[in-house]
Amino acid sequence: MKVLHPVAGALALASILAFWLSTAFSEISGNMEMIRSVKLAIPWGLPLLIPALAFSGFSGFRLGGRWKHPAIVAKKKRMPVIALNGLLVLVPCALILRQLTLNGDFGATFYAVQALELCAGALNIVLLGMSFRDGLRLKRRIGA
Repeated sequence: MKVLHPVAGALALASILAFWLSTAFSEISGNMEMIRSVKLAIPWGLPLLIPALAFSGFSGFRLGGRWKHPAIVAKKKRMPVIALNGLLVLVPCALILRQLTLNGDFGATFYAVQALELCAGALNIVLLGMSFRDGLRLKRRIGA
């Protein structure tokens, strides 16, 4: 569990970061084929991301147990926000954007959902990054 927890957390963070960056770069490029490819590819990454997030949360609660260390308490408070944001915002956005892309609908709805997805993704990147940092500090791999 002590080895798999940080691996799952790093995989979740890397997945969301890859989705976010590929979305941002494709939008900045303005290349509609690239945007289309990214929006159709992201849902294929969800079967990797969702279990990584779930295992990271589950194993974190198991490893943290009843510890009252401030970093562990902070990690435990962040995880429900990360999970709910992922399940209630990011996953539906990815699926809606996929469907809009398949329909060739790149109008106002597409860009509104895209903006929501980018904001929610940025939030999860920050929260997962903070948890990753706290985990490294707990292992004394980086300074306080």
